[in-house]
Amino acid sequence: MRRELEELAKQTREPLVDDQDVPDIAGWDGFVRGKFYRPVKRPVTIRLDADVVAWFKAHGGKYQSRINEVLRKHMLTKQSGKQ
Repeated sequence: MRRELEELAKQTREPLVDDQDVPDIAGWDGFVRGKFYRPVKRPVTIRLDADVVAWFKAHGGKYQSRINEVLRKHMLTKQSGKQ
């Protein structure tokens, strides 16, 4: 073990990876901010009108996610000062 540590200590600090053949990114076309960001979900109890819940459920699965999306859009609109 000591010998291995001594050998490692003698090594020079050169890059571990040769990145010369990696192409430079000229532009960020198609870049989507937050594509992999997933906010923390918190379970809550909320009372909604029955017809509102029925409407969201009638338009397919994941109705809670769609309600969250509508609320988020409203929140961002209010934050940006647009009305």
